[in-house]
Formats: sequence, structure tokens, C-alpha cells
Amino acid sequence: MRWPWQKTETRAASSFVALASLPASHWGRLDAGTLMREGYSGNAVVYRCVRMIAEAAASIPLSVSNDEDAAHLLSNPSPDEAGRVLLERLYGDLQITGNAWAEAVTLSGDSEPKGIFALRADTVRAETNAQGGLIGWAVRQRRGERTLHREADGWSPVLHLKLYHPSDGIYGFSPLAAARKALDIHNGAAAWAKSLIDNAARPSGALVYGKNGSSLTPDQFDRLKEEIETAHAGKHNAGRPLLLDGGLDWKPMSLSPAEMDFAETRHAASREIALAFGVPPMLLGIPGDNTYATYKEANLAFWRLTVLPLVCKVADALQMWLSGRFEDITIKPDLDEVPAFAAEREALWSRLEAASFLTAEEKRRLAGVEA
Repeated sequence: MRWPWQKTETRAASSFVALASLPASHWGRLDAGTLMREGYSGNAVVYRCVRMIAEAAASIPLSVSNDEDAAHLLSNPSPDEAGRVLLERLYGDLQITGNAWAEAVTLSGDSEPKGIFALRADTVRAETNAQGGLIGWAVRQRRGERTLHREADGWSPVLHLKLYHPSDGIYGFSPLAAARKALDIHNGAAAWAKSLIDNAARPSGALVYGKNGSSLTPDQFDRLKEEIETAHAGKHNAGRPLLLDGGLDWKPMSLSPAEMDFAETRHAASREIALAFGVPPMLLGIPGDNTYATYKEANLAFWRLTVLPLVCKVADALQMWLSGRFEDITIKPDLDEVPAFAAEREALWSRLEAASFLTAEEKRRLAGVEA
């Protein structure tokens, strides 16, 4: 032992080469195409969360008052799809990429839009000026791009819906981007398990050399280590069998999928993904700790805390956007059509009915019913 805190390096008589290592972590990209491909298309938990939110939100009808043309436009935005289908696409894009775009089509000589079409989130990019201000949207087509600018009166034919992003004033931030690490862990665990199955499901382990006191030379040690890292490390080589010779012995280690509990790791990643989307894990059938005592409570929390704020946000954005072409319109979600809120409505009506100090007109106003 040398002073201070120095010691000479010695090699034991028995060489021990492990097949496990902890390289630097690499996380996936956050662009729209990658999130769609690896998230929505490549992960069942993400797919189910997005479908649940988009379908539930689109099932809440949007009531339009003071303009029949605007109401007809939202219920029949295009000849090929209904209003609910358009809203489902917008809600889905918001959950996957944090952004959603819709384009209003106006006929020549007419100021009011006659159709609304959703734009694919991975084909739209912002056009900015030298100061970084937004001046239009470039939409990628099969050949080239087309740019949509504001009209002469300042109205934009493009509606941009986005979720709050703390460091970007143009684009929104996706729940899936916040759960990107959990998504990579979930997909990586699935790929690792599949690789083990493809390679005869053999566990990890180590090579032991030198039972009789002999040891590897430095060149042999380095060459064997390089061969192990090249041919037996990583998820693509998981469980790959070894050819042992020259006094090498195989020693299993505690790095098998059962001992590392890949199933529980995937469940934990699934719960984190569901948390980012605001979907109670109980509704997805994910085992583990449940915050809500019953399925009914979890379902009500899902509608009240996740779906309803999203619908109100989109309704307000549509009202502001279309008010530039339809005067004095009001767009609000019709909650009377939502079965999940039936118990709350009944409780409200019972309290209003028992309030003898209120007039019938005041009761109707508090219940949200027009006179």
C-alpha cells in the first residue's frame, strides 16, 4: 500500500469475465414522427391511453349557439368525415405530439369557411421571420410544400391547438414526450424479452478461467473481453450461447429476466406512461397500487380531471378561431350528454329542487338550462 490512498494493481490467480455492463443510457427522439411510430404505433399502453382520451373527448358534443352555419360546419366539417371524427383526430394529435392543426377551406368570393380539415401533425412546421415570430405554417405535400399565411384582415385559416410548453412559444409539449423514458424502458424490456426467446432464453452469466491457479495473459484477457462485448452484449445478443474451450467455465449470474423482474419493470413503466396521460392505471388493467378504491371512482376522475379540461380547452380555441368569420358565436361542451356525469347532475337537480328560497327561473339558470 502506497501513501496516500494508493495501492499497486494486482491480478488474481483466477480470472473472472462478466457478461453484464452498464453503458450510458440513450433515450429516443422527441419529434412528431418518432413519437407516432415508437409511441402510438409501437406501444400498446400509449395506444390505449390515446384512444381512450380521444374517443371520450370526441364523444362530448359541442353546442354552437347564435349561428346555424357555424353549427353545421362543426357537425359536418367535410364531405368524408363527421365532426366527431375530426375532433378525435385533433384530440389524438394533441396527446401524441402536443400539437394539432386544422385548416378552414373557404370558397372564392365567400368569407365564411365551408369546410374544416385536420392536418397531419408530422407534416406541419412553423414559418418564422428573422425575429422568430410566427408568420405562417408550411405544410409538406407529396411534392414540395405549401405555406398558409394570415388573410388580409388578420384571420388565420389554420387553427393551431397546443399543450403548454415551458420553453417554446410556438410548439406544444406532448404527454408522450414527458413519458419518453418510461416508453423507452417499456419498449426496451419487450425487445430484451423477445431477444431472450429468440436465443433459447438462456440467462446471463460469466466466464471463469484458472481453476488450477493459472491466469490469462493481458492480451488474452483483452481479446476475450472484446469478443464478449462484441458478440454477447446488448439486447440483440441476449441469451446467445457460448462456445467454451481452453479451460473456460460458465458461471450463471443473477441477471436473468426473472431475477431482474422485467415484468414488474414493464408494469412500473406502464403506470408512469398512464400517469403522464392522466389515465388511471386501473382503467388499463395494469397491476399495482391503485389510487382509487373502485373502478367507478377511477372512471369519474378520468372524465373530470383529464377529458373535461381538454374538451373545454378545444371548445374555447374553436370559438376564438371561428369568431373571426362567424359573429357572436358561442361554443360550449354539452355535458348533459355524458353518462359519466349523470350522478353529479342528479345530485345538483336534487339540491336545486330542495332549495325553496330560489325561484324556478334561478333554478334553471343554476342548472344550465335555458329559460
